[in-house]
Amino acid sequence: MSSSIDTIREGVFQYQQTEGAVLLDVRTSQEYLAGHIPAAKNVDVARIDQVGALIPDKDTPVFVYCKGGMRARKAREAMESMSYTNVKNIGGFDSYIGLVEK
Repeated sequence: MSSSIDTIREGVFQYQQTEGAVLLDVRTSQEYLAGHIPAAKNVDVARIDQVGALIPDKDTPVFVYCKGGMRARKAREAMESMSYTNVKNIGGFDSYIGLVEK
């Protein structure tokens, strides 16, 4: 089951409440290194075909974000086409208010 979530804050909260979930940042590595949500893993949407190395279990709950939401949508669609079953687009980092790691 895939869906979008209303706000990135709500999405991060759901991620934190979901056992075994992965928070996936699909921005470039440069964007990720400049600041990301704590615990987020990074796979550039341009290399989303390599996500299997990071998330081998296709039933893993995955919460995806990018800068504004468009790349996260593309990543979710690509992951669904690779048979991932539980991918949620939580939107854009630009709307995120909270702790940031560098």
